[in-house]
Amino acid sequence: MKDSLNAGQDEDWMPILDHFGELRKRIIYCLIVFILGLAGGLFGAQPVFDYLVAAAPVDNLELNVFSPWDAVGLYMKFAILISLIASIPFTLFQLWSFVKPALGKKEQKATLRYVPGALMMFLIGLAFAYYVVFPMAFMFTETVTLSMGLEQTYGVANYFAFLFNILLPVSLLFELPLMILFLTRIGILNPRMLQKMRRLAWFILIAIGTMITPPDFISDILVSVPLVLLYEISVLLSRIAYRKRIKARESRTAELASEDID
Repeated sequence: MKDSLNAGQDEDWMPILDHFGELRKRIIYCLIVFILGLAGGLFGAQPVFDYLVAAAPVDNLELNVFSPWDAVGLYMKFAILISLIASIPFTLFQLWSFVKPALGKKEQKATLRYVPGALMMFLIGLAFAYYVVFPMAFMFTETVTLSMGLEQTYGVANYFAFLFNILLPVSLLFELPLMILFLTRIGILNPRMLQKMRRLAWFILIAIGTMITPPDFISDILVSVPLVLLYEISVLLSRIAYRKRIKARESRTAELASEDID
């Protein structure tokens, strides 16, 4: 009797262990691609650095080094950013491959389309952060500095830390609609959950928009409103995806029922 119970428990654990093994394999693949992207990012760091300095909000931006490690740390940050952008599609493809067995054929094709879309949304968010949010924040700090009669000396590490602290959060937030749509299609989220979380989500998004922009009403609105609209678009897309998922499940159930009758 005890042996049969132990055998039953082992059988229950086997599928879980298989899933963990598959997940570990996918994570290892993503880490390998990220490391390869990091190596490529070291070669691309200099051109990206030159472009960002040339396209700075002020003319003739002079950057200074205050530590022997500033240049090395900055180089690694650029390499990580380039690797992150390059590895986003592959990481999402691995996530799709992991959940693929649980999806129907139509759902597999539909969710696969999110892979290139995620990269596109990240790049759109990157452009919005750099060309809209960052100049506002930077010029505000410049105005305050000059009004106090201070002379600004830009440290290269401080300047790009300020830049990255704006670019990365905004760029990742632009992934919100696709991520919510994807999680809805695979059954993890649904519109009802998103509606219940609306107030909390609005509060978090507005708080983020306020923190990364100058403390004036216009700048807060220019950043917070697009972030809130992204969430509302996500809720709308989730409703559409949820309805399609329910219809697909009903049609699949009907097909199985007809096969059993035959």
